[in-house]
Amino acid sequence: MHISLQALKAFESAARLGSFKAAAAELAITPTAVSHHIANLESRLNIDLFHREVRKITLTPSGEYLSQNTTSGFKLIFAAIE
Repeated sequence: MHISLQALKAFESAARLGSFKAAAAELAITPTAVSHHIANLESRLNIDLFHREVRKITLTPSGEYLSQNTTSGFKLIFAAIE
């Protein structure tokens, strides 16, 4: 299964910040790009990661699990680089 690093970064940022718009600002991409990355990730994993409401997103249980692990993984990578 091929999952892009950009999709994981977009997901992790949106999950941590609670907003596609805030994730877009952090990653210097458009909110539409964040949405596309996350939709692609959900498609490849065949699960919903977020509950989407008007101007509000919340993590599904699967999204919460992936969020905890991607955040931990990125922290390990950044610590190794430092």
